[in-house]
Amino acid sequence: MRQTVRPARSLRGVIAPPGDKSISHRAAILNAIAAGEAVVENFQRGADCLSTLRCLRLLGVHWEWQDESRLRLAGAGRRGLREPAAVLNCGNSGTTIRLLCGLLAAQPFFSALTGDASLRSRPMARVIEPLREMGARIWGREADTRAPLAVQGGPDLIGVRYRLPVASAQVKSALVLAGLYAEGETVISEPAPARDHTERMLRAMGAQIAFGEGPIVAVSPLRRELAALSLRVPGDISAAAPFIVLGAVHPDAEIRISRVGINPTRTGILDALRMMGADLTVEEERTWGAEPVADIVVRSSQLRGAVIGGALVPRTIDELPLLALAGCFAQGETIITDASELRVKESDRIQTTASSLRKLGAEVEERPDGLRVWGPQRLQGKALSSRGDHRLAMMAAAAGALAQGETVIHNSDAADVSYPRFWRDLEALRKR
Repeated sequence: MRQTVRPARSLRGVIAPPGDKSISHRAAILNAIAAGEAVVENFQRGADCLSTLRCLRLLGVHWEWQDESRLRLAGAGRRGLREPAAVLNCGNSGTTIRLLCGLLAAQPFFSALTGDASLRSRPMARVIEPLREMGARIWGREADTRAPLAVQGGPDLIGVRYRLPVASAQVKSALVLAGLYAEGETVISEPAPARDHTERMLRAMGAQIAFGEGPIVAVSPLRRELAALSLRVPGDISAAAPFIVLGAVHPDAEIRISRVGINPTRTGILDALRMMGADLTVEEERTWGAEPVADIVVRSSQLRGAVIGGALVPRTIDELPLLALAGCFAQGETIITDASELRVKESDRIQTTASSLRKLGAEVEERPDGLRVWGPQRLQGKALSSRGDHRLAMMAAAAGALAQGETVIHNSDAADVSYPRFWRDLEALRKR
């Protein structure tokens, strides 16, 4: 599939991005091991979250759609999952395979997990090694570094103290899930705070999760069943990010993005753009369950270059390609550093972002752990490919709305992974 994007004369309107992908995954997985039924409203129906649901069904979890985005799940309880009769296909979803790896390490049966070619190329040693320290039996391709993975679960896990070498919410969540079933406390320290949706949700369900300085998360083993948790999923700030950047960069824009999650572990995009001089406000703040929610209003701004690195990177990891695009229109240099994690996403996002922006005429330097962008520049529409990466597809679309002439995006359906109606929402904001 391909999409043609033309420059927008102006951008005006209100959009509501789909439910948060990270929270939707966790709402399904955690309610799967709870007692009772839960209803999850605004569940994201992108391809990644659907992969999680299909895997849970093979594990014996009953779920059904009550309407387009309202999901009902019947929890199997902490010991009620069953051995799957087929391989668990996680599709393109790193969250699915890594969180399930932690959960299945503690179950008394065998399971196998795989995914598409992109997922099978992504690093798995980062989750296998700490789980093995807990006593898990897990094997993978290429000396236990790649999927497919085989997991022989068992009840003999032990709590450990583990420091994550790289801030990763997926690995942290896998260890938290295993820690619920381990003997003794599991203590996880992070080099910088990664998203904490798993911990927030588990505490609301009755698990004993403690937080320390560092940041540190301590997990006590479950002594009773988790309580099923019905919730409404906030809008995904990562899905909102293309429109936040468009609103700040376009010379004639005012966009309101409604009902967006503003968990502080996820709002690095707002902090980075404010640092660059963006005119954006956070309005109508409220709380949905354990998560803060607000409307974000962004207007045309005069941006200046900035250095984006350090503790800001884990809080904006999915949005860094868009910040590189913003740097093309900012005054001076924008440097993204400490972001080598981008190399092991659905694509090598340092290389693919640099390549896409260069094709549009941008001056971009690719670095081992990030990008250097000079601005302001004029971009010229060209043919681009998403490389099968949903974040790259949406970055290319935003670039096309800012460039001169037509931009043709091949494999544009990659955006469906996290934002099935992305192209409709983009078109709705365009004022000809």
